[in-house]
Amino acid sequence: MDRRESLKALAIGSLSAGTLLAGCDNNIITDEKKSAKAVKREANSEGYGRTAEEKERDARLMEEKFFTDAEMVTITMLSDIIIPADDRSGSASDAGVPEFIEFIVKDRPENQVPMRGGLRWLDIKSNKLFGQPFAKASKAQQIELVDLIAYPEKAAPENSQGVTFFNQMRNMTAMGFFSSKMGIEDMNYKGNKPNAWDGVPDEVLKQYGLYYDEKTLAQCLKIEDRGEIMTWDS
Repeated sequence: MDRRESLKALAIGSLSAGTLLAGCDNNIITDEKKSAKAVKREANSEGYGRTAEEKERDARLMEEKFFTDAEMVTITMLSDIIIPADDRSGSASDAGVPEFIEFIVKDRPENQVPMRGGLRWLDIKSNKLFGQPFAKASKAQQIELVDLIAYPEKAAPENSQGVTFFNQMRNMTAMGFFSSKMGIEDMNYKGNKPNAWDGVPDEVLKQYGLYYDEKTLAQCLKIEDRGEIMTWDS
């Protein structure tokens, strides 16, 4: 089973707990605001399937900001380490996963302290190892640090808080990616699509001495009317 196949299973996993407080300064990626606006448009679109109250709450949460710009940079880097771009699709950030995580922690506030604390733990650990916060470390250093917390059964006890945070980050990334349009296409998921039903086969009807009357055939099994909304006699 390859990496993406494994991550699909994580999309239905439960979210873990984490650790402590704040973050450092950095510059957020330039596409974030554009992506956030796209998410907001979707949340307020007519076809979104939300009640008026739910749409109002979604819009309010979209206007709020929880993570700092520096924290969003780190979240973006981590999500792309977890699901990088490949020959099948784009990366987690291409699918809007950082914005998804930002929305989730506002929608489910119990995730806020664990996520912010985990990001803080990551920067503290990075400073100890490399003399700089995670976002400013080299790609090789970032992978080295992630390897310390990405495999719970191999992780040292002193990294247990980082393991808990990374489990949560990985679960959120998988859920965000594989519930996005890009992730659904990555899975080649077709969903429920209407098909053509020609009624019970003639041989089965004959077996039980049954048949369709002319009215049923005219109203229910007209191939040329497939896709049309059914109407009934009063």
